[in-house]
Amino acid sequence: MGIVNATPDSFSDGGRSFHTADAIAHGLRLARSGADILDIGGESTRPGAPAVTPVEEQARILPVIQALAAEGIAISADTRNAGTMRTALAAGARIINDISGLTHDPNAASLVADSRCPVILMHMRGTPATMNDHAIYADVVEDVCRELSASATKTVSAGIHPGCIALDPGIGFAKLAPHSIAVLHDLRRFCSLGYPLLVGVSRKSFIGRITDQPDPMQRLGGSLAAALFAATNGAAILRVHDVAETVQALRVWRTLNDPPAVPFRPAGS
Repeated sequence: MGIVNATPDSFSDGGRSFHTADAIAHGLRLARSGADILDIGGESTRPGAPAVTPVEEQARILPVIQALAAEGIAISADTRNAGTMRTALAAGARIINDISGLTHDPNAASLVADSRCPVILMHMRGTPATMNDHAIYADVVEDVCRELSASATKTVSAGIHPGCIALDPGIGFAKLAPHSIAVLHDLRRFCSLGYPLLVGVSRKSFIGRITDQPDPMQRLGGSLAAALFAATNGAAILRVHDVAETVQALRVWRTLNDPPAVPFRPAGS
């Protein structure tokens, strides 16, 4: 899943794809680089980010979704607003990716149920503006696992088919660096919930903490290492900024982990 942030203030690439033409061009580059899905968002969800009105959010993302969906690319709409979900699906999006797990907008769950589209439920506490105040856990893996399970159960109760649900443990959302590391370390616990798992580690602050690298744009190596670790431990979808590099890393990793189909024999043997 390639990230297209049509925002002026996202944590690592804010403003780079803010204008519609730039966002479309960026999305096309990511698709050519091997992205299976493009996740298009118009509201920054970095810690402390202010909310964006649905009207502004839709103005940012709908032309981008329309253009990229017209190219046959699978589009995920990264939004927590039911009105934006509705218009994004009408514009050609196929998936809803909600950082609030369909809790921010009271109309979101019924809209997704009626549309029968896939939905990604992320774990977060509070809002982007307040989430770091809620990063308090007795046992972060147990607590997040329990809360994600409850989110999935509530979503099914709202009429959404279990086969349409994927879960995201929310690396960096209401989680300090030690929390994110602990969740990744026990990632298979989340796979046991029975839903496909999306993991977003790209350029996250825990990588900066481990590597003493304050600039998110300089965290490619750490992002690739964390992505491969997540893939090894059950992640079904990797949400990344650097698609070409991640695709290359995954191809090499898979080749080295799979035995060759034909044993190697030197020429002439």
